[in-house]
Amino acid sequence: MNAGLPDAVTPESWAPDSWQDRVALQQPRYDDAAELAEACAHLAQLPPLVTSWEVLALKQSLAEAQEGHRFLLQGGDCAESFADCTSPLISNRLKVLLQMSLVLVHGLKKPVLRVGRFAGQYAKPRSADTETRDGVTLPSFRGDVVNSPAFTAEARRPDPQRLIQAHAHSALTMNFVRALIDGGFADLHHPEYWDLAWVEHSPLAAEYRQMVAGIGDSLRFMETLAGPIAGFSRVDFFTSHEALLLHYEQSLTRQVPRHPGWFNLSTHFPWIGMRTASLDGAHVEYFRGIRNPVAVKVGPSVTPEQLLPLIDALNPHDEPGRLTLIHRMGNAKIGTALPPLLQAVKREGRRVLWVADPMHGNTESTSNGYKTRRFDNIRGELDQAFDLHAAAGTRLGGVHLELTGEDVTECMGGARDLSETDLDRAYKSMVDPRLNYEQSLELAMLIVRKSVGGGAGA
Repeated sequence: MNAGLPDAVTPESWAPDSWQDRVALQQPRYDDAAELAEACAHLAQLPPLVTSWEVLALKQSLAEAQEGHRFLLQGGDCAESFADCTSPLISNRLKVLLQMSLVLVHGLKKPVLRVGRFAGQYAKPRSADTETRDGVTLPSFRGDVVNSPAFTAEARRPDPQRLIQAHAHSALTMNFVRALIDGGFADLHHPEYWDLAWVEHSPLAAEYRQMVAGIGDSLRFMETLAGPIAGFSRVDFFTSHEALLLHYEQSLTRQVPRHPGWFNLSTHFPWIGMRTASLDGAHVEYFRGIRNPVAVKVGPSVTPEQLLPLIDALNPHDEPGRLTLIHRMGNAKIGTALPPLLQAVKREGRRVLWVADPMHGNTESTSNGYKTRRFDNIRGELDQAFDLHAAAGTRLGGVHLELTGEDVTECMGGARDLSETDLDRAYKSMVDPRLNYEQSLELAMLIVRKSVGGGAGA
């Protein structure tokens, strides 16, 4: 086997476009095949967004997380928009992930692997292909990479040129994030760079600042004894998105010098959502051939008989760091749905990284029409996840969260006990409700208390 390249994937059995021979769910219906082909050809000539050596470095780090030597923090927007490609929004998103990772590193006493849900999270699955208002039926809004949210025929037309725009906005986002990190934005000597002004009076602020002060004192003490310590001025940071739109992903799938096989160079860490994880579907066919580490969302209806063949298809040679399973069961269902999966995977001796997504199974609608999530249910699912893994003799190696650094009111509860009436104040999400900064930081603190103390967030 060549440097982790799955033997089963050969030029005869797989190609970047072999998914087109399978049923491809959740794809837009373009009305001009020639226009789509032209856009894809253009995209295929553009520079990649990430590099193969970054992809392989992430895979190695995920392998270490599988062994319990790292913890994965994967988070970001539910759906990016082109309009949100601005320096304040990007830097605030980075700030909250850095602050959460600092809490986790301090509490868990192990390195944290930071993966952002951004620089490509422009497509979203929909429950129906069309939407009807006042007797008018139009294509559903599928994210900025496909069409526009305005309810007009022109806006809702799937436009292949948006593939090129998505690449451009992803590149701008990646460029800014890389510049911030390389310029010392993540320097542990200056955590004040990460402050978000609107939470100055947060109930969590004092606890967080006390933690930062303690880390700063420890760092200065070590450097007094040993001199400047390399590695504290920057961090590794990776990107991820749901690889939903297969024409886009195929166009950015490349071969590179000195490494066999094919890499998806639109992102470091693509994942398959629940709606497109069919064993004989186009998404699994595409994913099985790329060398990136990959993930699959696993919902409460999945059985061991469905999951084990999926693992075999995506990681037939049990490659370390290759496959992450992100369970998203819901607070009410995780207790019965997750244990059989943990037991089956453990029994078969398959090497996977288990990650909890406590967001997507806990979505509900309020009486005033908002889609929301209750912080108590998010916390409850996460608490149960830790307990269920402990009981099964498996390891929960990370979390996958939808969050933002903005002062939004989209999820109820948390430190300020946001209520249904508070949602009106700053509900900004186009698709799913996100944790705000304060709720995200609180959840990081709860993860530490649960992991270290073993109690239900106590």
